[in-house]
Amino acid sequence: MSGAAILAKGLTKVYNGRLVAVDHIDLEVEEGEIFALLGPNGAGKTTTIGMLTTLIRPTEGKAYVGGHDVAAHPDQVRRIIGVVPQEYTADEDLTGWENLMFIARLYGIPGAEARRRAEELLEMVELSRFARTRVEAYSGGMRRRLEIAMGLINSPRILFLDEPTLGLDVQTRTAIWSYIRKLKEEYGMTIFFTTHYMEEADQYAGRIAIMDRGKIVKVGTPRELKESIGGDVVTLSVDDGAAAIRVLRSMGIEPREYGGSLVFKLRDASTALPEVLRALMSSGIQVRRMEVSEPTMDEVYLEYTGRRLRDAQASSEEVFALRATLRRARS
Repeated sequence: MSGAAILAKGLTKVYNGRLVAVDHIDLEVEEGEIFALLGPNGAGKTTTIGMLTTLIRPTEGKAYVGGHDVAAHPDQVRRIIGVVPQEYTADEDLTGWENLMFIARLYGIPGAEARRRAEELLEMVELSRFARTRVEAYSGGMRRRLEIAMGLINSPRILFLDEPTLGLDVQTRTAIWSYIRKLKEEYGMTIFFTTHYMEEADQYAGRIAIMDRGKIVKVGTPRELKESIGGDVVTLSVDDGAAAIRVLRSMGIEPREYGGSLVFKLRDASTALPEVLRALMSSGIQVRRMEVSEPTMDEVYLEYTGRRLRDAQASSEEVFALRATLRRARS
């Protein structure tokens, strides 16, 4: 077996004998890596984290975390991981300090050590001033920072974050990620996170696994994923889409229709695009708008799944979780 921090082979979860939430996925995450599982709500990301953190028993396949089999030795796995779930778990009737001390007792951390760790963590996430404030008075960003501190109280080797910035504004999301990166830099911690924010995966992950409908469709660094789709991305708005598609296909170009525009790739747009435009205009097709850009994670997702990430439909179960989290963040 590999010495990877996280290793999954054929990992599968089927509910009620027919609903396949996670479909025979393979993953390998190295020690000290920041690894992102990118996909829409309902793709199977939360179920995957549930299996890797021993909360959900796999239907098929094997998974090892820190070298321990998650199904055969769940207690050993739990000792070395921290988990920040998508939902807020802190008790609102307790203070931030009391929540941390409660979690420390669950891990069996001695009192003096628990107090030292709680003080350090509250300082790190900039909540020391609010340590004795009840959580019900915390903002959404403060609650998320407290959740991160709670996930770190046992000094884990591997930290799992399920949509760590869900429902937060851009400024707060940036602040949360400054804390997460600090963990990586100071402790060399392995960080596995799920997200549906493409820019978050692109900016912060060393490698990304694209997940869609329970399957892993592509894995690589952000640069590798963008380079894998090849060339520049061209978006055209034309007066006759059907005719334009026929012309483009005659030139060996396979466009996709999206939002009333045609999207396709050219290896070298600076030399190939003039020829494309001439062919369209000579066929009487008027080009109303044209845009050329380098590949983004949105184009990568479109390439490998056939749809844009923001258009993917969420399952009713995950929509409920999302709404509950957003309600509590706004309260």
